[in-house]
Order: sequence, then C-alpha cells, then structure tokens
Amino acid sequence: MFDKDINLKEEKKFGEDIIAGRNAVTEAMRSGRAIDSIYVQKGNRHGSITAIISKARDKGINIKEADIRKLDRMCGGANHQGICAVAAAAEYSEMEDIFRLAEERCEPPFVIICDELSDPHNLGAIIRTAECAGAHGVIVPKRRSAGLTYAVGKSSAGAVEYVPVVRVSNLPATIDELKERGLWVYAADMDGTNWCEQDYSGPVALVVGSEGEGVGRLIKEKCDFVISLPMKGRINSLNASVACGVICYEVSRQRSSFRAINK
Repeated sequence: MFDKDINLKEEKKFGEDIIAGRNAVTEAMRSGRAIDSIYVQKGNRHGSITAIISKARDKGINIKEADIRKLDRMCGGANHQGICAVAAAAEYSEMEDIFRLAEERCEPPFVIICDELSDPHNLGAIIRTAECAGAHGVIVPKRRSAGLTYAVGKSSAGAVEYVPVVRVSNLPATIDELKERGLWVYAADMDGTNWCEQDYSGPVALVVGSEGEGVGRLIKEKCDFVISLPMKGRINSLNASVACGVICYEVSRQRSSFRAINK
C-alpha cells in the first residue's frame, strides 16, 4: 500500500535533495545513494515505474503516492515522468547500532522514540538534542513521519552524523522489543506524573508524540509511565522538540549525578 501523504512541509527546493525522473531515480538507487522516500504519481504503476517501486521496496525505501501538482511543485517544473525521490541526509541505522553505542560508552541505553512526528525541523532539533544530551539513538516510524531529509539534517546541525536513527515498520512491536531488552518506556504526554519525579538512571526509552495529536493511544498504552511538564501559561502544550529537550536533560542530569539545589 502507498502512504497517501499530503504534508506539504516535505516539499523541497528542486536541486537540494530531489531526484526527478525514472532514470535518475533508478541510477540513484543503483549507486547506493541514501534515499529517504520515493513519490509516485497517483495511478501511475506502469512500465519502468513498477520495476522502480519493486526495487525500492526491496531496499526498504518508503513509497508515497502524490498527485501530479505536488510532484510538479517538488521538482520545480522539471520533467519528473511521474516519479521523484527525496535523498536522505544520512543512512538509517539498525537497532543494534543503538545498543552497541550504549555498550561502548558503558551506559544503560537511552533511546528517543518519535511517534508520527511530521515536522522535519522538530525531528532535526530532537536529533540535535539527543546528541547533546548523550542519548544513544532515535527511532522513527516508517510511515506518517518525517524522515532523514536534508531539512532534518540541517535542523540537526550535523547531529545526524553521530546519532543512530532507526526507521521501523511497527512502532508498538518495537516498543515491545525494547521492553524485552530491559528498557523502561516513558511517554511524554498530558496528565502524567511530574517529569522530574521519575528515576531515569536505568535503560530508558522516551516517547515524544506528534505536533497535533501527541502520543497515540496504542503507543501510550504500551508505555510503562506517562510523564508531564507543568504548563503555567494559557497554552497547554510545548513544542515537541522543546519538551523532549527538557526531559532529555533531566535524564542526563540524573545519569551524571548532578544534584539539584534543595531550598
């Protein structure tokens, strides 16, 4: 099935990271270039496009369906022949890369899970925070999520080169796997316990929800704890990357044994 994505935030200036046309997309895959996703014109599954889709699926590349107007905008009017690819700023990692990094540092694993975070600037900021706060990796779902586009890479200020980012097909199953491997899973959402009253010294997976909906119901039910930040103003929520940053540094503080001043 195609992911019918209409999020215009993914559109980029042609020439920055868009590969337009059947031959260009085919050669990009053949050369081993990192590709985040491929957009195909709705209803166009004929001839060489079918073969391109098949090869992309074999490589685990996300396939999205778009109307011709969106393809025209993405490609700046270039002859896209009903298909274009969005180049990735970095290669995706494997789950074992996260655990290997934690083992090399002799630290309990610290993972950030982004639940359908669609804004590339938010994802880039979270990856940047993850690197600065000492997290060992970031996990994103394959569908309905921003990927490792150049906008994400730019927003991360180069952190995509140092933080393993893993893309998974089934986020609930991934959470089950992390729990089996000993991680405690914390959802950052409304109506939870105070964020700084939890113990993060052990293996931690922090779930950050989407910009509009927060953490999904099924994902939330999978989590061991729900934690919240107090809202003192009239706005009832923080930007996802800001909330993630506050919690990440509480995890970092506890792991570094920095003491808060008691008054």
